[in-house]
Amino acid sequence: MKIIHSISNSPSYNLALEEFLFSEFQDEFLLFYVNDKSVIVGSNQSVLNEVNQEFCKANDIQIVRRKSGGGAVYHDSGNLNFSFIRNKVADKNSLSGDFLQPVVGWLSELGVAATIGERKDLWLPDGHKITGTASHVRKNRELHHGTLLVDTNLEFLKQALYVQIVNTTVKATLSVRSKTKNILNYLQESKNADFVAVDFMDKLIALSEKHYKTIKMSNADFDELKINVYKADYLSENWNLRK
Repeated sequence: MKIIHSISNSPSYNLALEEFLFSEFQDEFLLFYVNDKSVIVGSNQSVLNEVNQEFCKANDIQIVRRKSGGGAVYHDSGNLNFSFIRNKVADKNSLSGDFLQPVVGWLSELGVAATIGERKDLWLPDGHKITGTASHVRKNRELHHGTLLVDTNLEFLKQALYVQIVNTTVKATLSVRSKTKNILNYLQESKNADFVAVDFMDKLIALSEKHYKTIKMSNADFDELKINVYKADYLSENWNLRK
């Protein structure tokens, strides 16, 4: 497993980097990144049904569509994103939530008692969701990525994903709304530890390096021009705002 910590905060770039690693290699990667303010919608979703576009425009929140399925999520500097990119294993369900087991272990070491839910998400003991995930499977490759609500602006999350009227005649995947809480708030309430967001993220990434006995790389170690080829889709309104 090669661990990569992207130095970019661009959602279009980081999604392109994911796709590049997924499509161009047979290596196994664990990619971490933090995006600027953005709403990332699933490949089969309707933006009109999922995103408060007026609020996003007023608050400089980008709207980007990913290639995996699942629901819409809000990203900002308080949200750590992870992506497991690997080869399929014979006789193993590619869409199971097993990929989250290491994340549960790292969170436990940092004082967060998380459990895996039915939709391959992570939940706190008090019934709040801290992670949503989505998957993309093709040929012999699989990609599983998720978000960790470390210290996200939950009011922006709520407003950016608030749509008053949903058009149910559109054939599109609807997001499942859940109660959410930031990990740092949970730690403060449980008095397990006191972190700032960047420290928590750095410690979790360090635990992943220890787990896989490897040293993290950077996106700077890969061909920028090739990554930018994949980035073109994620900059296209025809792709991002369709449906």
